[in-house]
Amino acid sequence: MADVKLVADLRAKTGAGMMACKKALDEAGDDMEKAMEFLRKSGELKAAKKSAERTTTEGIFATYVHHNKKLAAMLELQCESDFVARNNDFVVFANDLVMQVAAMNPTYISPEQIPEADLAKQKEMFMQEMSNDNKPEDIKAKILQGKIDKWYDDVCLLRQNFFKDEEKTIEQMINEKIVTIGEKIVVARFVRWEIGSSPSTC
Repeated sequence: MADVKLVADLRAKTGAGMMACKKALDEAGDDMEKAMEFLRKSGELKAAKKSAERTTTEGIFATYVHHNKKLAAMLELQCESDFVARNNDFVVFANDLVMQVAAMNPTYISPEQIPEADLAKQKEMFMQEMSNDNKPEDIKAKILQGKIDKWYDDVCLLRQNFFKDEEKTIEQMINEKIVTIGEKIVVARFVRWEIGSSPSTC
């Protein structure tokens, strides 16, 4: 597993997503230059550059209602132009994402948007689980980070595996669309309703 600091450094240098940076460093054996080259070849840097330089002022709302009428979701997917917002490929992608929200019930869009209080609470919970563990502190720190990363994968939409193709994360799919469509694409917010429960909003 790539070192947390190396992942953060690569992310700061490239603007690529956290999971993409971890994968690149794993592939490159923690060599920063090779990892950057891996990101460049995979299109992650191109997607990150578009995301950093451009703003999204257009987009659509996608909605999903389950066949039993007891579960529904809505997602706002933003892009740069009305032309792309009306593009069938973009609309289908938005529909896939709102179905992901309905099926996988994420709590947040990305790790960066998790409130500090929520993250601190989760870390405290994991630390309590390891309170009776006699492992060295540096090993405990790595275990804790692994637990946090797994939690991110469960609760953050961008970190989740796509329910139709578990070989890809939602973040990877968005980056692929950015490259193929040629515009910045952003999940702005979502809400999920289920009969008898409070709505999940982000």
